[in-house]
Amino acid sequence: MGAPRSIAFHTLGCKLNYAETSTLQSLCEKEGLQVLEFDQPADIYVINTCSVTEQADKKCRYAIRQALNISPQAKVIVTGCYAQLKPAEIVDIPGVSLVLGAGEKFRLTEYLDALAQSNGLSPLQSGTIGEVRTFNSSYSFGDRTRSFLKVQDGCDYKCSFCTIPLARGRSRSDTVEHAVEKAREIAANGVREIVLTGINLGDFGNGTEVIEGMRPKKSALFIDLIRALDEEAGLPRIRISSIEPNLLTDEIIEFVAGSRRFMPHFHIPLQSGSDELLRLMQRRYVSSLYASRVEYIKSLMPHACIGVDVITGFPGETERHFRETYEFLHRMDVSYLHVFTYSERQNTPAVHLPHSVPVHLRRERNEILRQLSEKKKHFFYQSHLGTSRPVLLEHDGNDRQWCGFTDNYIKVYVDKNAGAPNEIVMARLEGFNGLGEMEGEVIYQFAG
Repeated sequence: MGAPRSIAFHTLGCKLNYAETSTLQSLCEKEGLQVLEFDQPADIYVINTCSVTEQADKKCRYAIRQALNISPQAKVIVTGCYAQLKPAEIVDIPGVSLVLGAGEKFRLTEYLDALAQSNGLSPLQSGTIGEVRTFNSSYSFGDRTRSFLKVQDGCDYKCSFCTIPLARGRSRSDTVEHAVEKAREIAANGVREIVLTGINLGDFGNGTEVIEGMRPKKSALFIDLIRALDEEAGLPRIRISSIEPNLLTDEIIEFVAGSRRFMPHFHIPLQSGSDELLRLMQRRYVSSLYASRVEYIKSLMPHACIGVDVITGFPGETERHFRETYEFLHRMDVSYLHVFTYSERQNTPAVHLPHSVPVHLRRERNEILRQLSEKKKHFFYQSHLGTSRPVLLEHDGNDRQWCGFTDNYIKVYVDKNAGAPNEIVMARLEGFNGLGEMEGEVIYQFAG
């Protein structure tokens, strides 16, 4: 194999990974490589991995097989969180040529020539798996409507179920000035909505580099970042991807409530409605604090959308604990749930906890909360019938309609004659379609 001429990428996991993959694609294009779709024959395949659950690991193995089925002589590079946590395990997967850790992924192009000259580089021999210490700015592109802008990475929290601090390192951030510069760059490409992303977004403001294991000194706060972005006239819509309840301050909530650029949409991880389980999870709040955050948001923004992360089947979760979680979520004025089934992860305290929950019970509880999520979502949508909201049109919903999202994250279908992708229109929410989504009638289009 000579110097690689083409490369294809596959991304698993979170929005942060998608932002980083876009940056890797851009680096490769600057080196003259042709970036192809993952289902096309290529010289190199790069799989950017997640490792939040066991399922994420399985998806990585499947992607490797898929790449080699398409192009059997290709080199396969695995990077990301799974690669950072289990490099020796990945080396043993047939067909893998190189493993790059979370910190080394941004040096991808440095390895390509060496990889082309060899039958495979052992990442363990070449010492490519090191501690992640620096912040690398990234944002996603390819979707002209929305871009995920990475402003923070790593985490100093030690939740007992989570491998992310091991995979991503300590908390570190972009500077406010550079984040604003990147947001301007995104907007200049015609993107209408920016989603701020990070591992622990509310902890924004730490320095860009961890030196000798020491936490970077905080030079700003998340509120400073969103204030600076709010002053940028070229950014029509900004969303906050996810923020811990203990870091979601009154000041942040009040600012979003008064902003025309920041969308009335919060995603706040809960994980459990049982204070006993929250202690075992080593979360930094109790359920009453979470409830107070939801109540304050709704007092200022009754129309706000609130999403929730929740885990079923954590070790020690009894039927009573699960009912506490269910009843807590049932009472809360939230709009939808992201439900995760607990899976054991090596090198986390939770794997040593007693009273493992049988897998079939974990799944049953997951399904119960998914059904609750559908009811919450339907109730939230129904409460907006007859109201008018701004909608960013995104893509084909079907042959006759565009699909888009309101400012408060309601999916809406409108007639194709009433607008075009990447336009913001004001739509009256008229009713439900067969998919349980909203149909709207466009009242007018916004200028620009």
